[in-house]
Amino acid sequence: MDKMKKLWIIWAAAYVICTVCAFFPVAPGALTGLFLLLSLGFFVPPGFLVYEAVQNRRPKTLRIIRNLSLLSLGLTLLAILLNFVAFEASRAWGLVLYWLLILVSTPMICSQVWVVGLFGWALLLFTSLTYLKKK
Repeated sequence: MDKMKKLWIIWAAAYVICTVCAFFPVAPGALTGLFLLLSLGFFVPPGFLVYEAVQNRRPKTLRIIRNLSLLSLGLTLLAILLNFVAFEASRAWGLVLYWLLILVSTPMICSQVWVVGLFGWALLLFTSLTYLKKK
């Protein structure tokens, strides 16, 4: 198995771990720091993927990461807006919308510091866009 496939698998595993952790409400304490580290670690494999894609001239990988970043940021915005609009809705509807938010922006919810997830996705987006323009 080549290095790129391993990085994709590690990134998928990080997504699953962060998603599971995001479903657990955490009080401030030791787990908060662990979840923050997991959220930061979520962006390490795609960072290496971008680096490898630039070094080995693989624009397809950069396009995939760009598209995933755009999709996550766009769906996160939509899910947040729907959560605000559904403020008066039933508890069940609110839970479904929150679960949708967890699925589309896992590191944001897992870390409980929303700027971490949003910044990570934005960084991946702008980095991939920058290198796609150069090619």
